[in-house]
Amino acid sequence: MKKNILIIEDDEFFGSLISKKLSDDGFEISLSPDGERGFDSAVKEKPDLILLDLLLPGIDGFEVLKKIKENDDIKSTPVIILSNLGQPEEIDKGLSLGATDFLIKAQITPEEVADKIEKVFGKK
Repeated sequence: MKKNILIIEDDEFFGSLISKKLSDDGFEISLSPDGERGFDSAVKEKPDLILLDLLLPGIDGFEVLKKIKENDDIKSTPVIILSNLGQPEEIDKGLSLGATDFLIKAQITPEEVADKIEKVFGKK
C-alpha cells in the first residue's frame, strides 16, 4: 500500500518539485499551502508522514507542529521540517517540539528529502 505524505508548504514551486519527486517514488502526495489548512488536512487525512515548512501564511510551522503533537489522532505521525530557517535555536525548537528531522531547503535536493523519508519508513 502506498504511503501518504502531506506537504505543508506555501512555496508553490518548491512544493511541486518535492511532490513530483515523491510521487515518482511511489508515494501518495497531498499539498497544503498554509498552516491552518495543513493542520486540518493532517487531522482529516491522517498521513503517514508530514513535510512541514515553518514560514507559512496564517499559523506558522512551529504552531502547526505543536497542534499536531497535541492531537491524539495524529501525534505519532512523523514530521520532517523542511525550511529556509536554519539557525541552531530554530532547529532545536523544531526537534524539541517533536519533529523527526529538520532539513534546510537551500542545502538539500529532492533526492535527499526522499532518502530521509525512506529512512523514516525503514526502507534504507
